[in-house]
Amino acid sequence: MTTEILRRGEASLQVGSAPLLPLLFSRDQSTAERVLDFFSANIRNPNTRKAYARSVASFARWCERHGISELRAVLPTHIATYIEELQATLAAPSVKLQLAAIRMLFDWLVVGQIVPTNPANAVRGPKHVVRKGKTPVLSAEETRELLDSIDTDTPAGLRDRALIALLVYTFARVGAAVKMRLEDVYPQGKRTWVRLHEKGGKRHDMPCHHTLDGYLEAFLEHRRADRKTWLFPSLAGRTGEFTEQPMKPVDVWRMIRRRALAAGIPTAIGCHTFRATGITEYLRNGGKLEIAQQMANHESARTTGLYDRRNDQVSLDEVERILI
Repeated sequence: MTTEILRRGEASLQVGSAPLLPLLFSRDQSTAERVLDFFSANIRNPNTRKAYARSVASFARWCERHGISELRAVLPTHIATYIEELQATLAAPSVKLQLAAIRMLFDWLVVGQIVPTNPANAVRGPKHVVRKGKTPVLSAEETRELLDSIDTDTPAGLRDRALIALLVYTFARVGAAVKMRLEDVYPQGKRTWVRLHEKGGKRHDMPCHHTLDGYLEAFLEHRRADRKTWLFPSLAGRTGEFTEQPMKPVDVWRMIRRRALAAGIPTAIGCHTFRATGITEYLRNGGKLEIAQQMANHESARTTGLYDRRNDQVSLDEVERILI
């Protein structure tokens, strides 16, 4: 029975065609069960789980290629060499994520008495200092052009306009937006509010900007459904009919790129663009960084500051002073 449960759990955590538990982490059943517990019981976020699973599997394959077949044989030197090799092909943030996955897994194995010490504790990752995010942003004018360009004669157009506006005016993460149900749009006082289900199971309530309020109201007139149904459903092929399933983040990304192309916007924008655009415009118009932090549901104001792209316009203005 235990073996069957382990097999099912391993299959659910499979990454691509490669099994999650390479030989390095499945020499015996107690080790395999402890590793499986790390991913299934210790990591709740599915995106983090997948990223860490890929990182751990990659390290295990590297160990196998170098003749390291036992967990207790893994030394700090091995991990340091692996991390150094990664730096030749991956960006610093990706390397740091790989090291974090290995370090956290070994910590879990130490607590479970699978290995006596964590060999990754002594390994330092690459330095990486970020003062400005890389997410492309739109100007207020471009964002308005995009919203106005959406054909709202169809339910899909009403949905897309409301979804993009939600991302802009609430600084919502796309993962929180697609998890919303009809009951997450509700009146409070004289305003409409939205409830976002953010990372870590956090509930984040935000009042609606009047523009967002109007877009949601227009969309909800066509969403005569149970309050428990998804707010932003996917479409059934090219029929234009809504399904009973929510949009996935990749569906939102494709929709945004399609809408931007139709609006004549050349910038390679994505879902996070509107979070950065909303924060930048809020700060540009006199908003406070600490309030933007609360609105974006960030743990740190430093994280919010990465989305502040007001200096981009300053740099552009200065470049234009080169009158040649």
